[in-house]
Amino acid sequence: MTTFSTTRHLAAKPASVFAAIQAPERLARWWGPNGFSNQFEVFDFQPGGKWIFRMIGPDGTVYANESIFTDIEPDRRVVIRHVCEPHFQLTIALEPAGQGTLLRWDQAFADDAVAQAVRHIVEPANEQNLDRLSAELGLGKASS
Repeated sequence: MTTFSTTRHLAAKPASVFAAIQAPERLARWWGPNGFSNQFEVFDFQPGGKWIFRMIGPDGTVYANESIFTDIEPDRRVVIRHVCEPHFQLTIALEPAGQGTLLRWDQAFADDAVAQAVRHIVEPANEQNLDRLSAELGLGKASS
């Protein structure tokens, strides 16, 4: 198993960060790397709920995505299983840290070969995701 992990300190309370994840209109604005947009078809934000959407790249390429929310702890944690290729599990953990939040982002691939094949995309894309989340929270770029 290969896990790509990153952390961010955000100057927003865990409840504010969680709100930017659970609200589909907000999540659609920041999810994905720079230049991408999203069109959500299904967003059933509850354990076992489906999340089906299309990511549209800057060149217009459409990427179909389907995930399942496997675990949700309000203001603390969201676990998402990506059920189409490439298969992975993403855990977003939120911990109070002073007046803000320490966000931990762990993207685990069971297949090491797949992980290595997408590493060059995933590592910068995850950082860009968190930059976009920071902007959604009105914080500008967060610190790593």
